[in-house]
Amino acid sequence: MPAAFLFDMDGLLLDTERLYLNAFEDCGVEFGLKAGRAHQLYLSLVGHSSTEGERRMAAFLEPDIRVADFDARVMELANGRLKQQIPLRPTVRETLDRLRAGSAQMAVVTSTKGDHARCHLEQAGLLDHFQFVVGGDEVSANKPDPAPYREAAARFGFDPRHCAAFEDSDPGVTAATQAGCLAVQVPDLRPEDQPFAAVGQMFAKTLGQAVSLAEAEMTRLRSAVVP
Repeated sequence: MPAAFLFDMDGLLLDTERLYLNAFEDCGVEFGLKAGRAHQLYLSLVGHSSTEGERRMAAFLEPDIRVADFDARVMELANGRLKQQIPLRPTVRETLDRLRAGSAQMAVVTSTKGDHARCHLEQAGLLDHFQFVVGGDEVSANKPDPAPYREAAARFGFDPRHCAAFEDSDPGVTAATQAGCLAVQVPDLRPEDQPFAAVGQMFAKTLGQAVSLAEAEMTRLRSAVVP
């Protein structure tokens, strides 16, 4: 059993990446972007911090489109949908319920700002499963830097090598493996021709499968070092 389970949020626990993608596409129509451009832009942002996202948007959008205006409209469209419902990814609720029943130590490590993340998790009925949430504005550096996972493990008082991390994006799983965590990637939205980051992660189709895989692998690793 891992000492702690560290989870990304958007695209892993919450099925919000598609919601934001749809908001980007609707916004692209409003701002007159060519067909497919908003879709392409959004996929380039997945897994990155808000600061890095703004930089990428500025490089991507036409010069006559202000990043602040585009971003504000995206958030307006997305927040309107989030108020109606925050959907979960497959197997999330039952997996977290099982871990909590077993007194597992759990935290969320997300690039989303902390206050927003806690609000979304509470609305989705998941916040009380976690000992704490680490937001992108609450760490010394953002993914793909390993700082978020190192700092989350340190907050528990654990060595990152004894923790399991779960991510959907390449920047996130890169951060987790570089921190030393046992990492499992559960892919969500990504360009079809984009190869996965080769950072030593394992792969699963659902969070439930990912957690079971991490539990089994951590048990194997610990057994291997016992004389």
